[in-house]
Amino acid sequence: MVGVHEKVIYKAFGLNVKSSIILPELPVLNNYNDLVDVEIEVKDLSKVWKELVPIKDKYLVKDNMVLFRIINTATFCIQDGKRIIVSPMKRADEDKIRLFILGTCMGALLIQRKVIPLHGSAIEIKGKAYAIIGESGAGKSTLASAFLKRGYKLLSDDVIAVSFSENNIPYVTPAYPQQKLWDTSLKEFGMNNNKYRPIIERESKFAVPVHSEFSTEVLPLAGIFELVKTESENIELQKIEGIERFRTLFTHTYRNFLIELLDEMEWHFICSTRLIEHQDIFQLSRPISGFTANSLASTILKTIQKEKITC
Repeated sequence: MVGVHEKVIYKAFGLNVKSSIILPELPVLNNYNDLVDVEIEVKDLSKVWKELVPIKDKYLVKDNMVLFRIINTATFCIQDGKRIIVSPMKRADEDKIRLFILGTCMGALLIQRKVIPLHGSAIEIKGKAYAIIGESGAGKSTLASAFLKRGYKLLSDDVIAVSFSENNIPYVTPAYPQQKLWDTSLKEFGMNNNKYRPIIERESKFAVPVHSEFSTEVLPLAGIFELVKTESENIELQKIEGIERFRTLFTHTYRNFLIELLDEMEWHFICSTRLIEHQDIFQLSRPISGFTANSLASTILKTIQKEKITC
């Protein structure tokens, strides 16, 4: 059973999060004077689930509420971009519950708050944010780690929160100081997995704190790189053009099936248009086999420098 304690204020995705569930991944706000943006609480949702959700369904989206259930873990409810309710099941693993709170729940909550959650990692390079997006297993976190080894800082891993200024300039808000890396990636970087906690149900993937390598500044988004795996033996880079840019952004929006269910397709299209107006989107292809993170990082850095020279 998940532990419930006196509520603590955390910081994540630019939000002040008040939670009765311990979230060790998130920074704690000790000197707190601001308003609470999000509340996370433990509450029995069994009656609500039974009344609202058809027997064979695994989730429900109604108005501005997202309700879903993970077997042997918990039922989760995200409301109005302000509240996350967790109803743990007996003998549920706390690590797995937190994984869904910081993943699917936060992704849904950001959409409710009109913040685009891109699926990927964001890196700070010379005062600007660069997003590395892609499918699960593409190597986004590993590539981001290659940047960290070069002295750059992480803004986000897994979910990238993208908002817009009054002038429609896109910017990235820092998530929290942690990466998720496969054991093979840790070995390539000379890191010992004995120092890190395994991600639940993924014994070969580990949670890696990056407090000293984490950027806490909200930064303008200056470029997007879609990372894909190919049969080619070479690293290839090409600019994504035309309507394909919209497809790319939608495909790599975290939990994108919720956008239509929450009646936010028009909002997402408008935001995508704003993104396209302010920076290019590139597709970066890497070989399926072999460790190429360092070479990929070099390719991105050269591309960024070239774009600056061109401009």
